[in-house]
Amino acid sequence: MPLRGLAKAKNFTLGPTAPMKTFTENIHIQTKDSNNLRNSGKSHKLTNNIQNENLFRYESKIKSDFDEIVPTLKEIARIQHHEDFINKAQKISRKNLGIDLPLHVLDKSWVKPLDMRALYAWCAFKQHDKLSDNFFNNDPLEGAAGSRDAEDFEKFLLDCGIHLLDITPCSDGRLAHSVAYVMRIPFSSVRRRSHAGALFDIENTVNRWVKTEHKRYRENVPNEAHKDTRYLKVVTYHFSSVDPLHQGCAAHGSNDKLAAAEGRNKLYAFKEAVENSFCCGASVDLMLIGLDTDTDSLKIHLSTSDGGIDLEKTISTLEIYNSTINFSKEDAEREICQTISKQSSKDKLSGLEKFTYKLIVNNISQIDYVKSFHNGSYEDIGHAERFIGVGIGFKEVHLRNLTYFAHLDTVEEGAPDLDVGVKIFTGLNVSQDLPIPVVIRFDYSGKVPGAKERAINDCERVNNAISIRYKNLVDQGLLHTCSTIRDRDNIHSAQIIGMSLDKKTEEAH
Repeated sequence: MPLRGLAKAKNFTLGPTAPMKTFTENIHIQTKDSNNLRNSGKSHKLTNNIQNENLFRYESKIKSDFDEIVPTLKEIARIQHHEDFINKAQKISRKNLGIDLPLHVLDKSWVKPLDMRALYAWCAFKQHDKLSDNFFNNDPLEGAAGSRDAEDFEKFLLDCGIHLLDITPCSDGRLAHSVAYVMRIPFSSVRRRSHAGALFDIENTVNRWVKTEHKRYRENVPNEAHKDTRYLKVVTYHFSSVDPLHQGCAAHGSNDKLAAAEGRNKLYAFKEAVENSFCCGASVDLMLIGLDTDTDSLKIHLSTSDGGIDLEKTISTLEIYNSTINFSKEDAEREICQTISKQSSKDKLSGLEKFTYKLIVNNISQIDYVKSFHNGSYEDIGHAERFIGVGIGFKEVHLRNLTYFAHLDTVEEGAPDLDVGVKIFTGLNVSQDLPIPVVIRFDYSGKVPGAKERAINDCERVNNAISIRYKNLVDQGLLHTCSTIRDRDNIHSAQIIGMSLDKKTEEAH
């Protein structure tokens, strides 16, 4: 089966390795005794254990849906020449995966071997479709979060002097959960755009800043333009505490200092662009955060005396966790406040200090999450993504190592991000003779005439460019695409508008 976890070994290189237990098997082991669900000793007094258990159930269900694909297809492969094969295969797929398989692939089984690559990609796309339906219809993350109310959090941001929170994590799938899990922030309260190495596009970000400020002037949303609040731009780079020389950010050669420095450079350039382009004291606030992809702990970079970002001085949430594990709730809160500033009470913190305090407290719950359900450090310290997400959207994806993101408008523009993703999946899937599933997404505004049609055209354009750029893989059936669109103005799931596996597309080839 495809690689879904890596031993914590030094000198690891991307490529095939001995298969590990599936995520489903690990869930079974961890949940034999519900009384032992939190299996790593006592938790921190600031940890929300109920929230952790709810979030773990969600993660477990979604990932097990994907990880059951290979065992299911192996079971189906064994009965290819049995009588009434198609009905039996569909029964197995519905029972194990909750989906139907494509008849135009199954009904050729009597004349040639089953196209297992096509079936694998089909299953991955259908599981993503189920994920999207569940996310928008059942609201699993907001429900699991309990007190994580988006409206309350947005009021909190304004109280911190922030009228919009814009976060750029790396495209790496190990950061896909950085908003909803690691930082415990309501996904609807954040503008999230993933880029390889967290190297966001400055011009596009300035344009988003302009739209935000224009809305404040025209609509007083989220607050009046004269209010003393800022647009907060956050860059989240990543590093590995278990294997720092090999499992850091690929875009920066696993060089943590380079990743931090380049992230800071982007933030500085964005701020300078805003200040140089607009009058009346226009400016933004900046924050640089490092994420340990093994423990989900954070390193929050401190400000320098001149208002810049210090690359050397950081607040480590793991150090705070360890130093306050035996503290009472009140003493732990007091210690965090004093770590941030000389204040001893969270009520005395102001501005970005209050936001930093919130991040630290939220992340303590995530550290306990990894401690409780993953023995303190993830088993899959390397890449173990299930599909590549390409385009603009994917609001429904908030799980670690589920998706590698390539945020782009055109393949030419986003080629560096996409090439990294294909390289990763060459090790994960192609090396196992399995295809790379690529889900293309373009969100659109239903309020804008013709927007849906333009989103469909964008999907077709990107799909064609992918088929040309990776022709060798496509021709071998080692890369398949699924095009989807979603109206961002309505709460509903993504809509599949086409697959490379569709019968008409297959016949055309």
